[in-house]
Amino acid sequence: LESIIKCHSFILVNKDKLHEKFSSVLSPDYVQQHWKEDAFFGYQFLNGVNPMLIRRCTALPSNFPVTDDMVFPSGQCNLADELKNGNIFLCDYKLLDGLPANTINGKKQYLMAPLVLLHKTPDDNLMPIAIQLKQTPAEDNPIFFPTDSEYDWLMAKIFVRSADFTMHGLNVHLLRTHLLAEVFAVSLLRNVPMVHPLYKLLVPHTRYTLQTNFLARQLLISKTGIFPHNKQYFVLRRSLPSVTFSSLCIPDDIAERGLEDVPNFYYRNDGLMLWNTINSFVERIITYYYRNDTEVQQDSELQKWISDIFEHGFLSQTSTGIPQRFATIDELVKFVTMVIFTCSAQHAAVNSGQYDYGGWMPNAPPTLQRPPPTTKGTTSEATMMQTFPDVNATVQIMSVLWLLSKESSDFVPLGQYQEDHFTEDIPRMLIKCFQAELEVLNAVIKARNNGLKVPYTYMDPVKVENSIAI
Repeated sequence: LESIIKCHSFILVNKDKLHEKFSSVLSPDYVQQHWKEDAFFGYQFLNGVNPMLIRRCTALPSNFPVTDDMVFPSGQCNLADELKNGNIFLCDYKLLDGLPANTINGKKQYLMAPLVLLHKTPDDNLMPIAIQLKQTPAEDNPIFFPTDSEYDWLMAKIFVRSADFTMHGLNVHLLRTHLLAEVFAVSLLRNVPMVHPLYKLLVPHTRYTLQTNFLARQLLISKTGIFPHNKQYFVLRRSLPSVTFSSLCIPDDIAERGLEDVPNFYYRNDGLMLWNTINSFVERIITYYYRNDTEVQQDSELQKWISDIFEHGFLSQTSTGIPQRFATIDELVKFVTMVIFTCSAQHAAVNSGQYDYGGWMPNAPPTLQRPPPTTKGTTSEATMMQTFPDVNATVQIMSVLWLLSKESSDFVPLGQYQEDHFTEDIPRMLIKCFQAELEVLNAVIKARNNGLKVPYTYMDPVKVENSIAI
């Protein structure tokens, strides 16, 4: 891997200096040592930068013809029983199917739309057991298994990780945090006056978001930006219908994906604790200002805010489950909780680890310049190296991931407010209670992480920024 190591060398050689400004518990060195391992591959679907795709599988998709003898050749398990027992999980990248090919350095690039089947083992590891790289079964679209040759199986995982890079960057990160936060912020600024309690509650969570997105449009997702223009709009258009209210509320999303009892799922554990803490704070603030549902219904500025979000952010699609207006205090509390969670905790979960997992490029290839194998037994280390992106593309993406993952110089953690928008004693006291609860949560996460080989810190309140500021 000489060429990859060369393009990676600057950051590794200077890592002590760089880490003065960028602290990480999972270094690219660790990923470089473990990226080929099936257990680490499976772990990233739970606690990597994209924990949003995996779901429990109760029945195999019709376009994924996996059988018992394929995944359990020695008969140690039965696929039907494992499906019934809740031990089989699926990651389906169907949103990427048919994505237009890019050309980089004059070379056509390749991106697949894989299906990945995973098995929870008795020792609580999540292990990949089958990978199909294209959506339609065919003779030239083999299903790959851990029992295949080393490079057949490794290449299948590489194409999955590349697909995950695209799905994460455009759907999970850009659409579901940055662009949504912009919708919430713009509607707030044009519909809600500064004296309104909703403005006071939410404006700290909009800090720098519009400026950040403006720069992203100029430098990253424009026609001349780092990420190809045709790819982004194709994926965004396909992804928008999947952005439902329930999918943005972590308790509902976890339940819908059947992941309530998956072991070692730290994104879920920390996310639910943060959601509940934010929800309690929001409920106390809202019920201080609104004594009953009628007061919510009669607040025209509040109703204009949600109406604008529904119309312009979600294109008036009732199928999204986004409220068109607020009828009750409970509806308002849940929606505002979702807004704060999206702009702080969720963004931290899908942003802060980008360099951790992508700094060693083979673990998250941003693009691949050879097609996947269509016949087993035709891969080798040489074909793998020819498939990886060119050095210039690798270095460019690595620098972007490093910048996006780096804590900003004027970082403001969740629950800390630079300006005193609330002047009444009770709301100010409620803010102090919120901060104290976040300190307790920080201590719980720290204690848990002390016993982990790979600590999960992305949703530790002291590392979660109040807003999408980078």
